[in-house]
Amino acid sequence: MSVPTDINGTDSNKETIVPQPQDGDDLNELPYDVEMSLFDHLEELRLRIFYALIAVVVGVVGCFLFVKPIVRILELPAAGVKFLQISPGEYFFVSIKVAGYSGLLIASPFILYQIIRFVLPGLTRREQALLAPVVFGSSILFVAGLAFSYFALTPAALNFFVSYGEGVVDQLWSIDRYFEFVLLLLFSTGLAFQIPVIQALLGGLGIVSSKQMLSGWRYVVLGAAVLGAILTPSTDPLTQSLLGGAVLGLYFSGVGLVKLMGK
Repeated sequence: MSVPTDINGTDSNKETIVPQPQDGDDLNELPYDVEMSLFDHLEELRLRIFYALIAVVVGVVGCFLFVKPIVRILELPAAGVKFLQISPGEYFFVSIKVAGYSGLLIASPFILYQIIRFVLPGLTRREQALLAPVVFGSSILFVAGLAFSYFALTPAALNFFVSYGEGVVDQLWSIDRYFEFVLLLLFSTGLAFQIPVIQALLGGLGIVSSKQMLSGWRYVVLGAAVLGAILTPSTDPLTQSLLGGAVLGLYFSGVGLVKLMGK
């Protein structure tokens, strides 16, 4: 019995084997098959920026309407200190500054949402799998950084300055200089607490392993001391040591997290 053959003389009854994508190939695929021109991308970016700016404006205006309670909350770490307005309109401009920072903080979840919506179509499945835990962890750590600064760093720095000048000078502080100090310390500490998120992202993408992170611990100790000196607006060693110690703890926690990820 003859076997049917095709025009090239091969067996036509043989099944054609189509190579199946491997699991690693699936993770590197783009799940959203969306093609956009450069002008479409620019239009999308413009809309996302516009929505984010609206959220910031609404947040700032809302915080300005309730700025006095916010100011009182930020004054709590400076117990026993009297604030002065030493130039016309100083408190007004301080109110705008406080409302600006507070409104930006309140609008930050919506801003983050707009950023995610813009970059999501260009991410692979592997990158999208990292997105949710990175965003969640980043948000939690930023709030933890604000709380650490408000309840630990700021009171420690202010107590140092008050006790150092006790019995020599009256504690009468410029309200503008005080809020520059507090707001800068709050937000710089919140940013410093993002270190484990950056480590997890680098480890998840396979750029740096936990062993490589741990091998450079001497440079990390030096970098933590430098970072503590740069990020703290005061020059007292206590505040710098607290922030530097927190940075070290966060870094080694990040190393442990990357190791748990198997990287």
